[in-house]
Amino acid sequence: MRSTRRVFLAATGQNRGKTTTSLGLIAAIRERGLRLGFMKPVGQRYLVVDGTRADEDAVLMQDVFSLPDALNDMSPVTLPRGFTSDFIMGRIGDDLEELVRAAHGRVATDKDLVVIEGTGHAGVGAVIGLSNARAAALLRAPVIIVSEGGVGRPIDEIVLNRALFVAHGVEVIGAVVNKVDVDSHPHLPDLLTRGLAMHGIDLLGCIPYSEFLANPSLELIVTHLDGELLSGRAEPGRTIGHVAIGAMQAEHAIGHLADRTLLITPGDREDLLRAALDANGRAGGVPLVSGVVLSGGYRPSGPLMAALRDADLFGYLVETDTYRTAQAVDEILVKTHATDGEKIATIIDLVGGAIDIDALLARL
Repeated sequence: MRSTRRVFLAATGQNRGKTTTSLGLIAAIRERGLRLGFMKPVGQRYLVVDGTRADEDAVLMQDVFSLPDALNDMSPVTLPRGFTSDFIMGRIGDDLEELVRAAHGRVATDKDLVVIEGTGHAGVGAVIGLSNARAAALLRAPVIIVSEGGVGRPIDEIVLNRALFVAHGVEVIGAVVNKVDVDSHPHLPDLLTRGLAMHGIDLLGCIPYSEFLANPSLELIVTHLDGELLSGRAEPGRTIGHVAIGAMQAEHAIGHLADRTLLITPGDREDLLRAALDANGRAGGVPLVSGVVLSGGYRPSGPLMAALRDADLFGYLVETDTYRTAQAVDEILVKTHATDGEKIATIIDLVGGAIDIDALLARL
C-alpha cells in the first residue's frame, strides 16, 4: 500500500503568496478526488477557537474545505508572546519535533496527500529548533518555494532559500512565482524559467497579479485604521477593487472611479462625496464606489450624512490627512478569510490555471 504523499509549501518571506498557493492547490487536488489533509507545523499568527490555539491559516483551511482533522493536529506548535525566550532559557519542556511528527501522523491517516505549509522564509523557526527546513526534513516532505513578482529578487530569494533546504537533505521540486504582471510583461514567465533553470530549479508556475486579491476588505479598513464608522457596514466579504484619492475637482474625479472603488477624500469635500453617490445611483448593478474614507477628521454636513446612510454606503471617518490615510490603506496586511468567497474563488481559478496540477502530483 502506497504511503501518504506530502508536499511542503515554503516561501521566501512574509506575504509572498504561500497561503494563496495553498488554497489553490488544495482546491485543485480535491477536485481530482484525492483525500487531503493540511497542517502548519509552526504558527506565528494564531487564533483561539473553542479554547484551542491554532494558526490562522489552519483555521482558514479547515473552514473553507471542511477538513475533519482536529485543529491542534493541523497546527501543533504555535508561538505566543514570550515563547521563544522561554525556549532559549529552557523553560519549554515539550519535545516540539515529536509534537509535529505525531500530529502529522494523525492528519495523514486515511489521506492520499498532506499539504504542509511553512511560515516565512526557510530559516524561520530555527530559534526553537524547528525551522521550515528542519520541519520539511522531519516530515520527509519535498518542497515548493513560493516567491513573488519580478526577475532578480525572486530568483535570488529562491536560490538562497533552496540552499538551506538542501543543507537539511530536503528535495526542492520547484518554485512558484506569485503576483506576476503577465499582461504588462508577457515575457516574465520565460525569463523566470530560464533564470531559475541556470540554478537547476524548475519553475512550476506563475500566478498572475490581481489587484482584486491585493486589496483589503472593508472589514480590514475598520480593523486597521483608527476611526469611526459613520454609515454602511464593514463587511468582511466586500473586497475593494480599486483605491482612488479624491484630490481633484469632482467632474475630473468621476473618471477615476472604477468597479468597487474605495474613495479616500477629506470629509469636507462634499462635491466629491455627492459625485460618488450619484455615480453609484447611475451604475445600476455593482456600485462604482464600495466606500469612502473621510480624512482630516472633517465630518460631513447633516444632509450629506443622511444621504450616505440612506444609500447604505460605507463611510469611515479618520483624523489623519489624506496622504497618511492612503499610506495606511496601502500598508494593510491583506489576509484571506473564510468569508471572502469571491476572493477565494478568484484564487482557486488563478492558481489552477497557473500550475499543472497533474504534472505536480506525478512528482510527489
